[in-house]
Amino acid sequence: MAGLPRGAGVVARGLAPGLLGPVARLARQRGLKLLVAGDGRTALALGAGLHLPDRRESLGLLPFLLARRAGTGNLILAMAAHGGQRGAARARRLKPDCLFLSPLFPTQSHPGAPALGPLRWAILARGLPAPCMALGGITPARLGAIPPRAAGVAAIGGLAPPVARLPQ
Repeated sequence: MAGLPRGAGVVARGLAPGLLGPVARLARQRGLKLLVAGDGRTALALGAGLHLPDRRESLGLLPFLLARRAGTGNLILAMAAHGGQRGAARARRLKPDCLFLSPLFPTQSHPGAPALGPLRWAILARGLPAPCMALGGITPARLGAIPPRAAGVAAIGGLAPPVARLPQ
């Protein structure tokens, strides 16, 4: 998080509950947008946005949506849109601020999953009701192949600096 530019977003997914508070504080200090994955109540408690995964249940969605509708804070709603027509219909109902559409390229986090490729990604993004973030196999070398329709890029680890490993 320390290397991200001001205004960038971070999706907190799978973090231990005790880490969410410090992550939220760091996000505020750095001017980052924090999204909590799959837990609307926790997102509200932290003053964060909510990211809805595509194939997992999300807790506390209704309280989050009600607070968002009431204009409480700047509650960003993001969704994964990997599920074809079902995901598109859900996005039309919930009216998210942005969608994560993936995988654009082959990715290490889902080995063997078929990649959409830039052309198919752009066609799918055109049919979705919110700006789409390109996700999946994003690396510095592939940034030039991101479809112009992409509202931004997201990465799990492909844009992180390499980690030096000590010999064992």
